[in-house]
Amino acid sequence: MSSADLATSNPDAVCAQLREQTLQACLAARIAAGIVAEGIATGVPSLLDGVRGREKELDLLDRAIDQGVTSVITKVSEAQARELLACLKFIIDLERVGDLLLNCSNRAAAVVSRISLQDIRDLTLMASRLEKMLGDVHDAFRERDLNRALAVLRADAELDRLRNLIFLRHLENHEGEPRQESFHVLFMTQSLERAGDHAKNLVEEVCHLVSGHSVRHVLRTFDKPVEQMFIEDLKRRQKG
Repeated sequence: MSSADLATSNPDAVCAQLREQTLQACLAARIAAGIVAEGIATGVPSLLDGVRGREKELDLLDRAIDQGVTSVITKVSEAQARELLACLKFIIDLERVGDLLLNCSNRAAAVVSRISLQDIRDLTLMASRLEKMLGDVHDAFRERDLNRALAVLRADAELDRLRNLIFLRHLENHEGEPRQESFHVLFMTQSLERAGDHAKNLVEEVCHLVSGHSVRHVLRTFDKPVEQMFIEDLKRRQKG
C-alpha cells in the first residue's frame, strides 16, 4: 500500500509513523554528534566514518517525512496538523545538523592528529554538549517536556561560550603561541555552534507545540531569562 493509500485509509497510523520517524531522526543526529566527540577525543579518524551513515539516514528520513506529511495533512485534525508541521520543521533542522556534523567529521579526520590538546578538549566538549542537547530535544518532543526544552537553551549558551574561547585563542592569540590548523579548527567550531543553533530551533518548536506560545513567552512564564538559567546551570555543575 502506498503512502497516499495508507493516508486515506488510516491517517492516524500515518501520524504515529511520522512521529516515530521524527524521533528516529533526533536519535540519528545525537549518535552522529557522539561519534564526532569520540573521534576528536581519541584521534582515531576511522571512528568518524559512522557520521556519514547517520547523515544518509537523516536524508532518507527527510524524504519520508516530507512525503508523509504531504499525503496526510489535509486528512487529520487541527491538533494533528500542528504536530505534523512540527515534524516537518524538525527534520529540516535535523537534516542540516547532519550536514554540519559531516563537515566537522571530515575536517577532524584530516587534521585531528595535528591540532593542540586544548583545541581537542574544547571541540570534544562542544560535540559532547551537542550530543546531550540533541538527546534532550528527542525527550522534550517525545514527552512534551518544557523543562527539557529549556535545558537545551542553557546548553546552547555554553556552546556559544566555547566557540568564543576558541575564536579568541586563534584569532587574537595574545600569548603569541603557534596555533595549529586554525582554519580547520575554526570551521569545526563554527559547524558545532551552528548545529547547536538548530537544536535550539527545535526546542523552540517544542515550546510552541506544547504551550501554543513562543519560547520568549514560556521563559516569562518560568520568570527566568536564558542568561540567568545559564548562570544557575554553571553553579550547579561547580557544586557537583
